[in-house]
Amino acid sequence: MLRARRFFLSYLRRLASVAAMTDAGQQKFDAVTLSAENLACTRGGRRVFAGLSFSLENGGLLYLRGPNGMGKSTLLRLIAGLTPAREGTLRYGGDIWRGSRAAEAEAVIYAGHENALKPVLTLKEHAENYVKLMTGASLSDDALEDAAAVFDLTRLLDQPARFFSSGQKHRASLMRFALVRRPLWLMDEPTVGLDSANRQALEGLMARHLAAGGLIIAATHDPIALEGAELNLKDYQPKITIDEAWV
Repeated sequence: MLRARRFFLSYLRRLASVAAMTDAGQQKFDAVTLSAENLACTRGGRRVFAGLSFSLENGGLLYLRGPNGMGKSTLLRLIAGLTPAREGTLRYGGDIWRGSRAAEAEAVIYAGHENALKPVLTLKEHAENYVKLMTGASLSDDALEDAAAVFDLTRLLDQPARFFSSGQKHRASLMRFALVRRPLWLMDEPTVGLDSANRQALEGLMARHLAAGGLIIAATHDPIALEGAELNLKDYQPKITIDEAWV
């Protein structure tokens, strides 16, 4: 009976999350611009990209394109503050973006290739720990249920992550974007392993974020049904690939 009630509530919450996309009264993010000028990055002695520039304003979506190994994931890590820039300047809201304090500045959510799930913890425990780490606050039951409903994860809330399929692990990682409110989303291959229903759920979540004035940078090979600018990392491959410094 409890499982059936939770499933029904999950269905209702998922319908509500879709309806909320058209809610014109949702809270807007402050106007801000993320811009890069002549960025270059080195990994393992190899210059991954150089001379890279872009500008992204409120409500903007930027797709990172290009073959594997061109630096899409590296660029996301650089913006998240996990990889240093070799050259160039990154600005957020007009200020130089230091990156290493990005999460502390309550600006960014980053989801990389790794799902970052501990096998022994339940999905509920993961969500509670994530919100506590990112905000210092406790996660309410309603907020947990709402976030889980976005990717149809309600029935898995009490399950340890070691029992999840690869697709369920990926959806659990994406659930982070529904748990914490931050203006800048960095998404690395967000569509991997998603069926058509959850791909639509992802597009809905992204669309709502953009409508609120958020910014999204997504590295993906797959088409997503949202309009956005494109940055092909193949266009920024350096002619010289060996650097003196190994990072």
